[in-house]
Amino acid sequence: MKSIFDTISFECSRNVTKTYSTSFSSAVRMLAPSIRQDIYNIYGFVRFADEIVDSFHDYNKEELFDLFQSDLDAALQNKISLNPILNSFQHTVVKYNIPYELIAAFMKSMKLDLTKNTYTTKEEYNEYIYGSADVVGLMCLKVFVNGDVSKFEALKDAAMRLGSAFQKVNFLRDLKADFEVLNRTYFPETDLNQLNEASKKKIIQEIEADLSAGFEGIRNLPLEAKFGVYTAYVYYKKLLSKLSQTPSAEIKNTRIRVPDYEKFGLFAKCYFSYKLNII
Repeated sequence: MKSIFDTISFECSRNVTKTYSTSFSSAVRMLAPSIRQDIYNIYGFVRFADEIVDSFHDYNKEELFDLFQSDLDAALQNKISLNPILNSFQHTVVKYNIPYELIAAFMKSMKLDLTKNTYTTKEEYNEYIYGSADVVGLMCLKVFVNGDVSKFEALKDAAMRLGSAFQKVNFLRDLKADFEVLNRTYFPETDLNQLNEASKKKIIQEIEADLSAGFEGIRNLPLEAKFGVYTAYVYYKKLLSKLSQTPSAEIKNTRIRVPDYEKFGLFAKCYFSYKLNII
């Protein structure tokens, strides 16, 4: 029975989320059970695509990515895949009618990571951010609004800004690995060899504006999604605060993180804010 295979596929997506990102999986657990699995399914898909271009250095990445693309297209067409991650993802795509153009934009940005190392213009940077982050936010929003087209359109811009903010925080946090290991520079008009406080401040102000716009959308999310998304927002806001307080030279040489004990405190505060309806 395919239902058994689907169950195994869902478990695989859930395990991928929990293994690769304890922070994100903690936020997902704050979502209503009715939508939780579908966010696991989306995360599993985007994580596997990202791993191909970022981690599999001893293999032919182009070949693996092309195979993943081919398997993805077949999964969406046939509504089944022997790759459990893609089987889970296609289930969510079909269930919530996620537009293929969002998926295609994501895959386009991921494929750029195979060949493009530097983003010198704002236009290039924005296009990459749209594909690597904004559309992921829109996929999740499709799940959150459960088919409500008017709600989706009303929250679309905020979801994209929140996705952008999360991605830019990741870029700033991962400067060392991206620059030294992957030889990538995402921030335009910024020389990472000469990263100073002024350049860092400019990046942080941009992220703060995205977070602020994203927060307005969180306030209008359905109850099933509000607590989980708010938890992720608070976590990234805390991470950005730590990056803001860290000297630019140190950001280039270490990976800033939020300790587990601080995460627990943040989640507790989020819960009380949600229960007191002050989000």
